[in-house]
Amino acid sequence: MPLEPIRFLRNGTGVVLGGFVIANVVSTAALGAFRLTVEEKRKKSGLCCGVCRGKGFYICKLCKGNATIRWSPLYDPVCINPCLCPTCDGHRVQRCLNCIGKGRF
Repeated sequence: MPLEPIRFLRNGTGVVLGGFVIANVVSTAALGAFRLTVEEKRKKSGLCCGVCRGKGFYICKLCKGNATIRWSPLYDPVCINPCLCPTCDGHRVQRCLNCIGKGRF
């Protein structure tokens, strides 16, 4: 007799957790399909970005494509240290902020 409430609790927990997992998988698949159709529609009928010319990236505006910047912690610097560019992380290009790197609107 004392095992029946434990079995009921175990089975109920399994059903609830299984339902959450199934709902999560189904919603993730539906959102993925929706995003795919939106991207395909954007590629077919979207306007090309004028800032990056449809590439999604352009030369970093902070380091101007050098991958390093000249930086000194002092107001009147005695020596200037070359540091890795914080905007592009040394990749020399940055994502277009106009089209968010998509290349199209």
